[in-house]
Amino acid sequence: MTGMQKTSARLLTLLSLLQTHRDWSGDDLAERLGITPRTVRRDIDRLRELGYPVLAFKGPSGGYRLAAGSQLPPLLFDDDQAVALALALQSAAADTTIGEDAARALATVRQVMPPRLRRRIDTLQVTAVPPPGSGNASPAGTPLLTELSRVIHAREELRFDYPYDTTRPAEPERPRRSQPHHLVTRYGHWYLIAWDLDRDAWRTFRADRIRPRTPTGPRFTPRRLPGDDVAAFLTGRFRGTDGSSTDWPCRGEVLLNLPAQAVAPFAQDGIVEEFGPDRCRLSLGSWSWAGLAATLTRFDTDIEVVGPPQLTDAFAELAVRCAEAAGTTRGQGNRGAGS
Repeated sequence: MTGMQKTSARLLTLLSLLQTHRDWSGDDLAERLGITPRTVRRDIDRLRELGYPVLAFKGPSGGYRLAAGSQLPPLLFDDDQAVALALALQSAAADTTIGEDAARALATVRQVMPPRLRRRIDTLQVTAVPPPGSGNASPAGTPLLTELSRVIHAREELRFDYPYDTTRPAEPERPRRSQPHHLVTRYGHWYLIAWDLDRDAWRTFRADRIRPRTPTGPRFTPRRLPGDDVAAFLTGRFRGTDGSSTDWPCRGEVLLNLPAQAVAPFAQDGIVEEFGPDRCRLSLGSWSWAGLAATLTRFDTDIEVVGPPQLTDAFAELAVRCAEAAGTTRGQGNRGAGS
């Protein structure tokens, strides 16, 4: 190996050490690289010339750390990191908000990979399927997500328009005023969890419907989120609770004339227990009793309600509606045939 090749290989090793996000003394780096502290100082200067912001700090033998810079210098990944990054970008390509950016980033990363890593990536193709309904979403866009993240970090009040129907022009109205707390993603959609100052309550907003206004409001002291758990709060909101509980507001138990293994794949987050060779007990939740009864009829088998009484009443009401719908349809068909 020539002297230039040795220097280049040493610089890559030095950069890899500095990227471990810790402070290194000059003596430690010299020992790890098998060189003198003076050579370490020269190599640090070479990295700075290449755009890497290496900071020096005082000490018995001096020290170095890699800081964030104003520009993005070349990055160094080991083989496993590079493969993990490529797979993550493949999965992110299905996201309606950042999919295009992720695809472009993947193409950039793949272009600079050595052939051995490129072959590994090409044999590990991932097809990420968007969640149902996400294709109808209006993507929030990277700039909007960046701005929402900024105001959350800065703890600034956010003023924004929030038209419910994004296909129609927003009617002139007073902007929403909120204290933004968390930006989360669920089933392909991005949501802003915030304290609504005008309604004096927690609210969850679809990010793609938010139209921020400028300037932002004053800084604020964040409130405690109910339950102190962002995932539980969002799950609870979508299940019709106050966000402090992740359970459904309506939960019932039934016996189905089906084996447990046949029900389990379609039970969503329900609990399935064996109750004989061809029978099982199913505990399932929903946002309403009518919705729960309708969901249970999907299993197309005899159903015995274990409880509670509200579920039995919901089945009775559903039976009446279904009978009325069948009678109406039959009557319309008879009238059509006799005309």
